Amino acid sequence: MNHIDVKYVLAAALMLLTVHSAFPQQAKKRILVLCTGNSARSQMAEGVLKSLDARLDVQSAGTQPAARVNPLAIRAMKEIGIDISGETPKSVQQFVAQSFDYVITVCDDADKNCPNFQGKVGRRLHIGFPDPAEATGSEDQKMAVFRSVRDDIRTRFTEFYQNTVRKGL
Repeated sequence: MNHIDVKYVLAAALMLLTVHSAFPQQAKKRILVLCTGNSARSQMAEGVLKSLDARLDVQSAGTQPAARVNPLAIRAMKEIGIDISGETPKSVQQFVAQSFDYVITVCDDADKNCPNFQGKVGRRLHIGFPDPAEATGSEDQKMAVFRSVRDDIRTRFTEFYQNTVRKGL
C-alpha cells in the first residue's frame, strides 16, 4: 500500500467516524410482556418479538410465576423455529424499577393486577389471548389449542411490531 492509498483509507475512516458520531445508534426498544404465570402466552410473545428483530430488548414476566415454562408452549414454538426451552418464568417484581418503552399484558388477570412501575413506561398496552394451559382433552387436542394461541400471538405481535415498534426505530 503506497502513501496515496493510506491517505484515502484514512480519509474514508474519518468520514465514517464523523457520520457515525452525527447519527449515534438508537438505544434498543425495551418491551416487557406480562401474564399471570409467565409459562405460555408471555413466553411465546417474547419469543415471537425476539425473532422479528434482534435490536429489541424483550423480557417476559408473570404476576404469579409458574415453576417452569409449559412444555406444550415450548413444543408449539419449536414447530415454527423459535426455541424458548431455555427460558424460565420470572416475577414482574424484578422489573418494576426498570424503564420500558412498552409494557404489554397478554391476559386479563395480569392486566388487572399489573403493578405500578417505578421506572418510566412509554406505553402500556393489553393484547389479550385465552390461556392455552386451560385446554382439556387429549395431548393432540391440547396441542391444537396451543398452536391456535401461538398463531394468534404471532399474528398480533407481528402487527404490533410492524405498525408500532418498527416505526419508532
